[in-house]
Amino acid sequence: MIEKLKAIDEELFIWLNSFHANWLDPIVFQMTETVTWIPFYGILIYFIYRADHKGIWWVLGGAALTILISDQVTSGLMKPFFERLRPCHEERLEGIIHNYGRCGGLFGFVSSHAANTFAIATFLNLKLRNKLPYLKWLFLWAFIISYTRIYLGVHYPFDILLGAVIGVVAGWISWFLIVVVRREILKKFLN
Repeated sequence: MIEKLKAIDEELFIWLNSFHANWLDPIVFQMTETVTWIPFYGILIYFIYRADHKGIWWVLGGAALTILISDQVTSGLMKPFFERLRPCHEERLEGIIHNYGRCGGLFGFVSSHAANTFAIATFLNLKLRNKLPYLKWLFLWAFIISYTRIYLGVHYPFDILLGAVIGVVAGWISWFLIVVVRREILKKFLN
């Protein structure tokens, strides 16, 4: 069963990875770089501050916790445990797939990019759903960033899919912890 899933994953990857254009390669590569998104994060923090300036540190702390959970589960736990090679490190796929830029670490199951972006999208939408309803667009951002990983030849589709699921779960866990911890702290100080 696992081998059949791997074969489906590989076929889907080869098909999706085949849709590329040379002029688009550097743009897509730049989209996966953290530094590219610094202005976006700054604007996002500004809007969060405007919407909830009293609770900004809870939101930022929760976002940090969310990334910590999703990144440690994917990079610290799953990649070394499963040791599934990235497609760009698979010798039998050499010459078949399109890889632009660098390949990244040896193992790719599961995608930390997918986990982290979906984690942030989930956490912020849960935490600020009544104050910033347009944050739902962050899920489109997470999807686009995740898809770039297939385009660049560094992740299989199942790496992305499971990374997204882990990210959503990490977002829910962080939101729950922040809500409960904040409520308990406020109870102690108000009583």
